[in-house]
Amino acid sequence: MAKTTKKEPTAKNPGAETKKGFRITKQHKILIGSLLVLFSVALLLSFISFYIYGHDDQSAVQELADRSTKVENWLGKFGAYLADIFVYKGFGLASFLFVRLFFLTGAYLVLDLPIKKLKNVWFWDLFAMAVVSVLLGFFATFMPELGGVVGFEMNLFLQDFIGKAGTLMVLIFGLIIYLIFKIKISPDAIKALFERTKKEMSEDLDSLNTNPVAESNSLYNLEEFAVEEEPEEDELIEKPELIVQKPSQFEINKEALKPTISSASELILEPTIKTVSPPMEVTMAPEEPIEETFVIEKVEEEDIVSENLASKLVADFGLFDPTLELSNYKFPTIDLLKDYSSGGITINQEELEENKNRIVETLRNYKIEIAQIKATVGPSVTLYEIVPEAGIRISKIKSLEDDIALSLSALGIRIIAPIPGKGTIGIEVPNKNPTMVSMKTVIASARFQEAEMELPIALGKTISNETFVVDLAKMPHLLMAGATGQGKSVGLNAVLTSLLYKKHPAEVKFVLVDPKKVELTLFNKIERHYLAKLPDTEDAIITDNNKVINTLNSLCVEMDNRYSLLKEAMVRNIKEYNDKFKSRKLNPENGHRFLPYIVLVVDEFADLIMTAGKEVETPIARLAQLARAIGIHLIIATQRPSVNVITGIIKANFPARIAFRVTSKIDSRTILDTQGADQLIGRGDMLYTNGNDVVRVQCAFVDTPEVERITEFIGSQKAYANAYLLPEFIGEDESGMKFDIDISERDSLFKEAAEIVVTAQQGSASLLQRKLKLGYNRAGRLIDQMEAAGIVGPFEGSKARSVNYTDLASLEQFFRNEENNS
Repeated sequence: MAKTTKKEPTAKNPGAETKKGFRITKQHKILIGSLLVLFSVALLLSFISFYIYGHDDQSAVQELADRSTKVENWLGKFGAYLADIFVYKGFGLASFLFVRLFFLTGAYLVLDLPIKKLKNVWFWDLFAMAVVSVLLGFFATFMPELGGVVGFEMNLFLQDFIGKAGTLMVLIFGLIIYLIFKIKISPDAIKALFERTKKEMSEDLDSLNTNPVAESNSLYNLEEFAVEEEPEEDELIEKPELIVQKPSQFEINKEALKPTISSASELILEPTIKTVSPPMEVTMAPEEPIEETFVIEKVEEEDIVSENLASKLVADFGLFDPTLELSNYKFPTIDLLKDYSSGGITINQEELEENKNRIVETLRNYKIEIAQIKATVGPSVTLYEIVPEAGIRISKIKSLEDDIALSLSALGIRIIAPIPGKGTIGIEVPNKNPTMVSMKTVIASARFQEAEMELPIALGKTISNETFVVDLAKMPHLLMAGATGQGKSVGLNAVLTSLLYKKHPAEVKFVLVDPKKVELTLFNKIERHYLAKLPDTEDAIITDNNKVINTLNSLCVEMDNRYSLLKEAMVRNIKEYNDKFKSRKLNPENGHRFLPYIVLVVDEFADLIMTAGKEVETPIARLAQLARAIGIHLIIATQRPSVNVITGIIKANFPARIAFRVTSKIDSRTILDTQGADQLIGRGDMLYTNGNDVVRVQCAFVDTPEVERITEFIGSQKAYANAYLLPEFIGEDESGMKFDIDISERDSLFKEAAEIVVTAQQGSASLLQRKLKLGYNRAGRLIDQMEAAGIVGPFEGSKARSVNYTDLASLEQFFRNEENNS
């Protein structure tokens, strides 16, 4: 209430009237302020037009009284005169600061703000105006309009006495004064910005708590802009009262602490209470628990120690570099690849016109009119986009696929009705003279070289002749299928070549499975650089189907181990884990290590399914379902796209698929879930899908000599001591080989079952089930007991076990020897 009653007699303010009794009212301030704002706008228009038409108006300024004189300035002769006074004869380009000063002064008057705040602004703007004018006059001697007469004359004056070097030093000193006192830039402020730690911040908080006078000063400084206006006496009294009335911990515990805590202890407990009462010495028993609570909160910040230690390690040693062991490794050069292209795509205008006319004629024969047709020429296929007339059904055009192919005499056309994302229908027609896409042009393209992907793969070029690059880490697994000789092996070589050109040996490892034994043998030369294998195995490239099972199960063990590491590191994927390891936040003594990506490549999956069946499908399904997050990616190729090879489990976990040419629509649907692969032309022509649109790509061609040169280039460099070792896998059959040594625990039908197996020379549980009329469990136990006794061999997938005794006589001798030994 005191504040409102104090401000009622505003007319009694002594500063509101002059010595002669004339009172400056609010209307006067608005009038003067509006005039200053308009004057600032006039200055701005005249200054800008001066720099546009100044040379034309220079002579007219001297003849302002002559009404026949024409000027180009936007404010006429008055504007030309103002610009001549302020800019040309004044401070040059720096005169634009006058616009800001007059505008701010007028705005303060109109808004009835205190003019005292503008003293600082006027001083520093005039100072900056002088410095900038001299600076422009020093450097821009070729354009005197930039510095003005003031800047030019001051430069001449200074250079006469202290020379050019001295003038430059004076200007630099002026800039330093402006930066330090106006912008408040200092070396200490810059240093504090980079070196201030959380520990220093907590120390600052302690100093504030123990020094209430400094706190009140710092709080006042932070609010200097808000309270710069000189308040009346009542306002000075009321401001502390308003701040003290804020709720605090002291008021919450008022009854308990009232007898013992003074105003100084209030300030210590609650930093936001701004009082000016002097601190008092307080010796109170209740304050000790509060101090202990504060100490306990500091102890909870112990978790930050690991971060500080990691930051210190990074500051001392830098980020962990996984490529440091092979720091001199050189990526293969592009000239190792051969350029098969003959100057790009050749466009045969006659062929395009002929195909266009035949398409239009064929559609008109079936009363289908076309509103528009456009051709896009690719390396091996040309896409004709047509827009049918209104009322034409798309299904009617789709059904004419064979008729259009007949009229064009083409190897096979493919109709896309409609093209996704466009209101057109696409007809893909093979070119009579296809252009080969070389791996060199794809690798050298900017799209691949500048790709910011984890595992970039350059597959080839699309119909629009753009390099097609995909990220294997985002797929996350790839299924390739197609008939024999249509480009699957070349596609695998293109995938591996792309990764060799982009990833360091420390970042990616390959597990290569080659049942054909001849397709991937070239990569033996980079075994100690890029390949991974099981311990105690000679060849890193797996050609034996029996070893494939152990390798796949070993990858499952590696997957489980990596997930355990991710769980301990509290991250979700391999990228976050490796970033954390590079930042030295994970201790290698706790088992943590840098995790490279692992790419499993299977060249002929159908052969594995035929020989091993479920033993191969189960670990592959596990890897496909779970291994994405920990950096294990699968690439599976097969030439038999049937449902018993590409099963539902495989298809569900391989969203990214590549289909080369197949022989039937059924095979196309098996691979892509849609037809179209049966209409491809072969020789690397393929369809790619990642669960959405189907893209037609001409696969890049990389020949065997090119792969050999690349592997020789990499293999000749310094390598690791050994290939990347996968964890050893011990199967159930190996671990339980000798589980039944005690003869007394054998089944009562053991001898009879052994005679049946030796007679049939076939060790299988189904044989014992039929002959002895047993259940599967008992027959399986008998087979295990015979294996432990050495009568039959180990488990061999879907094949029957081998029998180690050729006749019953040798078997009888075995039983007699056991009885004698017992």
